[in-house]
Amino acid sequence: MLIRKLFLLICMSIVYLNAQESILDRILIDKKIKVCIWPEYFGISYLDKRTQKLMGIDVDLAAELAKDLKVELEFVPSSFTDFISDITNNKCNIAMFAIGDTPLRRAKVRFTTPHLQSDIYAITTKNNRKINSWDDIDKDGVIVAVAKGTYHEPVMKEKLKKAQLLVVDDLNTRQQEVHAGRADVFMTDYPFAKKMLKQTSWAKLISPNSTYHMTEYSWAMAYEDDKFYNRIEEFISDIKQDGRLQNLAIKNELEQIIRLK
Repeated sequence: MLIRKLFLLICMSIVYLNAQESILDRILIDKKIKVCIWPEYFGISYLDKRTQKLMGIDVDLAAELAKDLKVELEFVPSSFTDFISDITNNKCNIAMFAIGDTPLRRAKVRFTTPHLQSDIYAITTKNNRKINSWDDIDKDGVIVAVAKGTYHEPVMKEKLKKAQLLVVDDLNTRQQEVHAGRADVFMTDYPFAKKMLKQTSWAKLISPNSTYHMTEYSWAMAYEDDKFYNRIEEFISDIKQDGRLQNLAIKNELEQIIRLK
């Protein structure tokens, strides 16, 4: 009987200690940090299909974080539709791919202090006769495409009064619909707009006349782990003060959208 009670006490102690263990503790013990990225995010966390190398500002910053923690870095492929479940199911310790901080997402995961920000931009084709300026978008007969799971979906549902909103399953479909003429424009952000202009010959950028809907970009993690959160906040403060964020933004041609304060 005494042995059984001791065994139960030990088991309960182990459960309690595991419950109290910070993600940071586990990272330092395992000497590895697992970072969720979306490998199609140009300038942020983009997998070059030719070289099979990851590149982008958050890829570079993840490497800086691992170096500061003195641990190995493992990237975990994710997406805007999957990153919340990937975090809550412990597939990764943190998601680092310039995630828009929105109330809907914030209800499920914890966001860090932002390091980037972007307004919304539109991409149309050079031969589209309907769309020549931002004012041409929200008109009768215009079809506006957005990708499911991005913050553009709820924003455009609220903003559009006359144009038809087309919600597609992914970002590739979004641009295909515009390229094929089944939609007139798709809504995106600054990094992806740069990709379209660099990598296609048909894309035309439509910029808002003034600030349309500025969104802060941050990293995301699970709630209820102040120790890990505070260490990441310390890292963000460091890279803003020591020049690493600015230098990597310049390297990745994103200096226009960094948040240094």
